[in-house]
Amino acid sequence: MRHYTILRLLLAGFLLYFAWPAIPSATTTIELIFWGGWLGFFLLVFGSNLATLLQMMRPPVMEQKELRRRQPANH
Repeated sequence: MRHYTILRLLLAGFLLYFAWPAIPSATTTIELIFWGGWLGFFLLVFGSNLATLLQMMRPPVMEQKELRRRQPANH
């Protein structure tokens, strides 16, 4: 399910594209804290999805393929 990972990376990039012009115009301390937290969260999301895309870690549980095994009948 690599397409979910790619879609999440594209969405994060899209949000950064719209947020980037507003970041340099932050003047107050609360704005700087907000944008610093936002960029930190962006880096976490982008990094984790990039690690999943490069198969450095396992994908989330709901995206893993389930292998069903036959249970032997113990009569």
